[in-house]
Amino acid sequence: MKEWWVQVGLLSVPLLAVYLHIPPPKLSPALLSWRSSGGYFTYKDQNIFYRDSYGAVGSSDIVVLLHGFPTSSYDWCKIWEGLTQRFHRVIALDFVGFGFSDKPRPHRYSIFEQASIVEGLVRHLGLQHQRINLLSHDYGDTVAQELLHRSLQPLMLWLLFTLGMVSRLILCCCRPKEVASGRRRFHWRHRPLCNNRFLFSILQYINQRKKHRDRWVGALMSTSVPLHLIYGPLDPVNPHPEFLQLYKKVLPMSTVSVLDDHISHYPQLEDPTGFLNAYLNFINSF
Repeated sequence: MKEWWVQVGLLSVPLLAVYLHIPPPKLSPALLSWRSSGGYFTYKDQNIFYRDSYGAVGSSDIVVLLHGFPTSSYDWCKIWEGLTQRFHRVIALDFVGFGFSDKPRPHRYSIFEQASIVEGLVRHLGLQHQRINLLSHDYGDTVAQELLHRSLQPLMLWLLFTLGMVSRLILCCCRPKEVASGRRRFHWRHRPLCNNRFLFSILQYINQRKKHRDRWVGALMSTSVPLHLIYGPLDPVNPHPEFLQLYKKVLPMSTVSVLDDHISHYPQLEDPTGFLNAYLNFINSF
């Protein structure tokens, strides 16, 4: 009789093959609506999904939203309407490899490419000479830092470090369990997490953060652009109060909003009202 693990292995191979060819589940009505209200632009033969909503009359302010890993622009759905009441235009995109944007394989994904895609979207919309506010989260923080390093001006930059952008760059790289904890919320269009090579390629941003630490942390430390942190004290990646102490030490000129004690990793989803109020208070202070 064959060893049990051999039998399990022989059974698993065809089951895995079947699983990988199962089409992704149907999109929810909310996601279908999100997709239908957006569009695409082309960056180097890649189709990039974005949403662009006109909002407040009499305002010329523009905000561009940069999502995190492993999520998509849909992370901003609960504050979208509130932002349109304050900003003339509210814009969000799905980075290449995420959400409704193309997921080329093989492909060398990088923060530098994602920053260039943001620049490409800004040019596509004819906003390259406009004042732009950046609202970023997680993976998007690093993209925002690269944009800051490139000195896009005039630029008012707001950074949301709910997944430990600063602490990882200064203290350590991302731990696997931290990545795994965020996967449950993500909507994959073509089930890319089933492909280990794809996932490995996307996760290279962790090594990029370590490699380019001086470039990206240096951009934060040397900029005169206003920075603001909105923090959920229950964030398991950025323990309270150690993270705030580190943040304030590294970026003493940045302002900070601390949300209620039960708010964790996704404050824009967990407490959209508190999050939006904190953000708008910062914006309206100028």
